[in-house]
Amino acid sequence: MTLDLTAIYKDLHSNPELSFQETRTAGIVAGHLRELGFEVTEGVGRTGVVGVLANGVGPTVLLRADMDGLPVEEQTGLDYASTARGTDPDGNDVPVMHACGHDVHVTCLLGAAEVLAGSREEWSGTLVTVFQPAEEAGGGAAEMLRDGFLDRFPRPDVVLGQHVAPIPAGFIGLTPGPAMAAADSLSITLHGVGGHGSRPEATVDPVYLAANVINRLQGVVSREISALDTAVVTVGQVHAGTKNNIIPDKATLGLTVRSYREEVRSKVLESVERVAKAEAQASASPKEPTIEYFERFPVTVNDPTASERVATVLRGVLGEQRVLNPGPLSGSEDVGEFSTAADVPLVYWFLGGGEPSLAEIVAKTGRMPDDIPSNHSPFFAPVIDPTLDNGVKALVAAAREFLS
Repeated sequence: MTLDLTAIYKDLHSNPELSFQETRTAGIVAGHLRELGFEVTEGVGRTGVVGVLANGVGPTVLLRADMDGLPVEEQTGLDYASTARGTDPDGNDVPVMHACGHDVHVTCLLGAAEVLAGSREEWSGTLVTVFQPAEEAGGGAAEMLRDGFLDRFPRPDVVLGQHVAPIPAGFIGLTPGPAMAAADSLSITLHGVGGHGSRPEATVDPVYLAANVINRLQGVVSREISALDTAVVTVGQVHAGTKNNIIPDKATLGLTVRSYREEVRSKVLESVERVAKAEAQASASPKEPTIEYFERFPVTVNDPTASERVATVLRGVLGEQRVLNPGPLSGSEDVGEFSTAADVPLVYWFLGGGEPSLAEIVAKTGRMPDDIPSNHSPFFAPVIDPTLDNGVKALVAAAREFLS
């Protein structure tokens, strides 16, 4: 069997599915894995797929890819662009696109599974391929673990994975230690007493309260976090009111918080809650703010020793100067849930998916051009060649490094 990876990729790109709705994708994955000789289990963590290939005595290596798309309307103009639509968790009809490259991840892992299944004489151990749902929602890995992943399948000795990025194809970015930020998404509903806009003295104005909270939150990082640490607090949504002359009875803020150390994460979140509650009290709010947490991603921490082993083999595959350390990135991932739960090393790298010619621009200017579409953009479109081939080679090389 020889998988047509380009055809698989284009098909997946044209037919993305939202988090926990990846049934078509899961069916395609499960079918190919069975043809390759894997023992396949579907419906893990609702829509996840696990393939196990036992090949004698040796370590167990977990290779992971995420499968879900995003509620983004594609504007790439590609002949295989998505026109798919889906229903989001709030019941809204939305466009769907693989705007973060998860179609690349799935395709490359299927390709790596084929190579490893066809070369069993060259390695010994157990290969576990994990096709995870709902990375974008921040709960897919946790849902698979709650579904008994560590008890139902061989326990890994190492967790490996990759994420396509708009860096030039042919390059790999691998950062030992903290590589991606923890992310916490939360809403704060501030309660007031509504009334007529002409008589604010008879109300508790939640819009004014919200403005004070937003302003005060800007001091959490600048005045409470050491200059040697990194954190971000962003208020991305503000919702209040229905009419200009009506003071509403509530205002809701939507926040995202990013950090790289658990101690900093805890301190920032505690400070955010403290500020909201204190400002509510100062404004004579009738009750404490309602604080709800949604998507939550842990810090992605690459094991330094395992990372060096992987970096060495990837240099051998792609070239000595093509494996770089980009430093910690502020994006977030939940792949670390698997390594943390199993208490084993994680190595997670970035796979170049941009035009190879970008390498010349970077060499001259020292930076990527500002107009290159990034992940989550409606224009994000990794180049197929050589991205898929390099992604397969990287996964295979990293897996073989740990398989006896």
